[in-house]
Amino acid sequence: MTVTGFWIRQVQWPLMEVIKENRTRPYMQELKFAQHLSKDMLEWRQREKLAKLLNHAVHNVAAYEPYRSTWREYREAPERFVQKLPLLDKTHFRRNAEQYLSKNIRPDRLIANRTGGSTGEPTRFYLDRPTVERYEAARWLGLSWHGIRIGDPCVMLWGSPLELNQQQARTYRFKERWLKNRLLLSAYELDERKLDTQLKLIRRFRPAYLYGYASALYTLSQMMLARGVTLGISLKAVVSTAESLHEHQRRAMEAAFAAPVVNEYGARDGGIIAYQCQAGNMHAFSENSYLEVVDPLTRIPVFPGVPGALLVTDLHNTSMPRLRYQLGDVVALSGKSCPCPVSFPLLQTIDGREDDMFISQNGQYVHGHYFNHIVRNLDSFRTFQIVQHEPQRLSLRLVKEPERFLPADEARLLAGIRSALGEVSVQVSYVEHIPPSSSGKVRYAIRECPLTSALPPE
Repeated sequence: MTVTGFWIRQVQWPLMEVIKENRTRPYMQELKFAQHLSKDMLEWRQREKLAKLLNHAVHNVAAYEPYRSTWREYREAPERFVQKLPLLDKTHFRRNAEQYLSKNIRPDRLIANRTGGSTGEPTRFYLDRPTVERYEAARWLGLSWHGIRIGDPCVMLWGSPLELNQQQARTYRFKERWLKNRLLLSAYELDERKLDTQLKLIRRFRPAYLYGYASALYTLSQMMLARGVTLGISLKAVVSTAESLHEHQRRAMEAAFAAPVVNEYGARDGGIIAYQCQAGNMHAFSENSYLEVVDPLTRIPVFPGVPGALLVTDLHNTSMPRLRYQLGDVVALSGKSCPCPVSFPLLQTIDGREDDMFISQNGQYVHGHYFNHIVRNLDSFRTFQIVQHEPQRLSLRLVKEPERFLPADEARLLAGIRSALGEVSVQVSYVEHIPPSSSGKVRYAIRECPLTSALPPE
């Protein structure tokens, strides 16, 4: 795939920059320059961009026009003004999306997008082309930290474009293969019986890196380790995205693929937020977004190192600004610096989705990782899925390890669940496998009820 990569870098991308005025590479150069600036300079640049965005929003966006007089008071302190604004959750945005379009903006000239909707109705929104190109610039910069170049061959373990008809699907795959140098393998079709065929496809394509859902990459690595087979090719990296990357998954991938595992953190409605460097830390692209972390229950800002709900303000999307947008994830910011040359600020932890957090009978929240740690210490189960339908009612699906199953392990697991959540009802069922959601991702912990529904009365 060397010729295809050369063509993409030397011919296709330069043509895109001339014909379509694509600015992904210039934006990437801006980020390259910024990544070596001092902490104070990065904060100053971010503050200037935030002030410019806020000034635009209060004068041009219906949802934020009521805050215009407050902005006049706080325009010299944009970070303080931001905290005067309400949090923007997905439900409110979905119901009032037209209020967030800037004046004189035509939606038909924007890029329509939507989230995967894995936890409910998809959120539809618009982006302008420069914003999308800045997202891509951040991704390519993060990949470049690991020696990956634009146009390098990539095998993607991804969700199939189910909404496309046959002709559209063929066109989609053609573009991925010949215009992006990517081979797509469906996350829905990872099957022990197809392993040899899939490995042959990967070896024939000779990718520089793998890219996909954490759960899909982990599943493939498990099958390879169980069979005792390897890819037999050298990879620059295995890039995990779109889901929480757990340590046991990372270890299995590194063992199976004989390559470093790199975590990419982003979302369709949040852009590429952070990337893991070679030192193993997650750097947030402060040039592109302003991040806040608040307590999931009180919505009060928390200190660095304390996990909370992530709020994202995209600094460049002036067509449809979403200020303090509640992405639905739980993270912790970090006040530490990294030994690598990159100066962008760090995320200390990325703990997954808010919907992965469960509410206990006494009003405390418990992250789904808690249940994962219990199951990983029990040899009886291959994997699991736990769903909190109501604070006192859950369902638990378990996939047995046939040769190692012990009935006592189920009792230990249930005791652990009740120790964390209180006296709850748990409906247990044994299944052959846990299927991915419509997006192609596998979710192990899901909360369907509001986070505040079990809070005790004051």
